[in-house]
Amino acid sequence: MKKMTNGLILMLAMLWMPLLWAQSAPEKLIQDTTQDVLDTIKARHQEFLDEPARLYAMVDEKVLPHFDFERMTNLALGRYKRKVKGEKKQQLVQAFRDLLVRTYGKALLEYNDQEVEYLPMRGKLSKGEVTVRTEIQQQGGFPIPINYDLYEKDGRWLVYDLNIDNISLVTNYRTTFAREIKSKGVDSLIKILQSRNQEAK
Repeated sequence: MKKMTNGLILMLAMLWMPLLWAQSAPEKLIQDTTQDVLDTIKARHQEFLDEPARLYAMVDEKVLPHFDFERMTNLALGRYKRKVKGEKKQQLVQAFRDLLVRTYGKALLEYNDQEVEYLPMRGKLSKGEVTVRTEIQQQGGFPIPINYDLYEKDGRWLVYDLNIDNISLVTNYRTTFAREIKSKGVDSLIKILQSRNQEAK
């Protein structure tokens, strides 16, 4: 989990760089959102340090609307997705969303001017599913690949997974979700996520 958290920090600490090719809608979404968020962080950094709740509200407003948490939760649940329904499912989706709000928010405050290189996108727009590929440049080290998996839904492009240094965010949580559900049930998983969210406030 530490490696994944560090990857999230780098993923959110990106500078906008002009592309040498025409931007597609998913590429523009990733870059425009990143630029908007980083501009806000720079302007309100001390305010967010003093009042983390305002930081979380900003992330919730600007970043997370571009994520499909229903699909992400289903992928994280894996073979258990058909067993978690109704109110329990909605509680789990909300707890997962809240966890990422706080993870992203903390990561943003550690931004320290890493640069990002955008690589050619994979997939076809006509098929409604693509991967926006980036590399985070590190001084004195190898670049860290961060890829965004997006799909088109009702005319919008939504992120449903992140691959950070070849580690899938969804797959990373899938192991944790499956272990807890198998040993103690979905109620226990929801309580664990909710507890982490309370501790992060």
